[in-house]
Amino acid sequence: MRLTDSRAMRDADSRAIHVFGVPSTLLMTNAAKAVAEAALELMGKNKSAVVFCGSGNNGGDGIAAAAYLIRRGVQVSCFLVGDRAKMTSDCAEMERRFTELGGVLLDFEADSQNARRLANEAGVIIDALFGIGLNSEIRGRALSAVKLINECSAPVVSADIASGVEADTGRILGDAVRADITVTFSMPKVGHFVEPGCVCCGELRIADIGIPSEILQGAGIDVFAVRAEDVFLPARPRISHKGDYGKLLIIGGSLGYTGAPVLCAKAAERSGAGLIFLGVPEKIYEITASRLYEPMPFPLPNDGEGRINLSAMSEILEKLAVSDVCVLGCGLSRSEELERLVRVTTKTSPKQLVIDADGLFALGDDQQIIRAAQIPPVLTPHEREFIRLGGKLTGDRVSDAREFAKSRNCILVLKGHRTICAFPDGETYIICAGNPGMAKGGSGDVLAGIIGALLCQLPQKQAIITACAVHAMAGDFCAEKFGEYSMLPTDIIEAIPEIMKSLTR
Repeated sequence: MRLTDSRAMRDADSRAIHVFGVPSTLLMTNAAKAVAEAALELMGKNKSAVVFCGSGNNGGDGIAAAAYLIRRGVQVSCFLVGDRAKMTSDCAEMERRFTELGGVLLDFEADSQNARRLANEAGVIIDALFGIGLNSEIRGRALSAVKLINECSAPVVSADIASGVEADTGRILGDAVRADITVTFSMPKVGHFVEPGCVCCGELRIADIGIPSEILQGAGIDVFAVRAEDVFLPARPRISHKGDYGKLLIIGGSLGYTGAPVLCAKAAERSGAGLIFLGVPEKIYEITASRLYEPMPFPLPNDGEGRINLSAMSEILEKLAVSDVCVLGCGLSRSEELERLVRVTTKTSPKQLVIDADGLFALGDDQQIIRAAQIPPVLTPHEREFIRLGGKLTGDRVSDAREFAKSRNCILVLKGHRTICAFPDGETYIICAGNPGMAKGGSGDVLAGIIGALLCQLPQKQAIITACAVHAMAGDFCAEKFGEYSMLPTDIIEAIPEIMKSLTR
């Protein structure tokens, strides 16, 4: 699902009004109706609502929603949390219509006990303080209103975006309303899907407010939200063999880290790779071989600490020559020789690399090594690893990931709540699944295995996006079955077939 940002949305509004002749008040009225109908759903038998409005057009949406609710027999209290002198013309027009219906737009004061009482007794609260144009921290009366809303037990509907969330980044600007439903207008925005703002969104609904479709088609940006309905796996041809589904090489493991490469290999076999080779240090070969049946482990020379050493390079390159994809790094451990091995492999590999864990550590912040790869490698860091690779975290994870991928000519899978996949062409995908139960050692090894396996079978971009979605959806399946505390990475592997079956078309 393609997303938009505040600038593109403002341009779309302007074109609808000034080029296509759609009245701005009609757009506002349509937006208000969608917000009010969501509020009616939430309020239940308690037919009362409190609306908090700013002085901009988002506030106008809230005032118009208040008028709609009055017409539906709801008892409405509407507060202006802003400067009347700065009201937009459309906001002022909505106040006029609201007043004609007998409504009164009250001035909100930070210490208002009346507002607090009404909000605590309300069947629903509507948040129309700020729209998608907010780009500085909220303070003063607006901050007091946000805190009041969050302290109340009534369900909350936010107009366009939860007030306090920056629409283009998902940053929380001081504090933010925690909505139960967010009704956004025309198109979803980046801030609805990126942490931390996404957790304030609640259920997201997209309302058609009357902007012509030809305008909206040009309002999207190269950022996409990936939901279950956005991914699929092609049905396999009836006539096929294991060679049609790729050969995956996994290099990893060390003494003390025998589980990581096994998790990676098992995830890959559940994800459909035709053949899987697993190179591990000779010291742990027997342990590894005893835990695997379908993948084919093989021993590599190791140093005295049970780590692969540089003399394994020639054998790795031989295996790489007959493979399609290589996952490098799971449980690899760290040494000067391993650092050199990873760097040489990254620069010389003629095949697609997926670099994870200690493989990322070996790369460090050397941009030239990554740029020198013959095929843009897939890097799968969590945030600390991302920083060590030279990435910057400015609070705008989408832009940070996109800039990194473009500047280094790599594919970045930035793990975390709402994993982000960024490509060298600037396209960026936000994975809308996953849960805190996946925050356990081994989950990343499982992801690396799924990515490697699907890269053997699908076009690059589709493979990576689908792999990240499958991983996250399998995690959600496990959270539902076992709970977030008790689910394990091995459970995620066992859930892969259920998810893949549901996605096969």
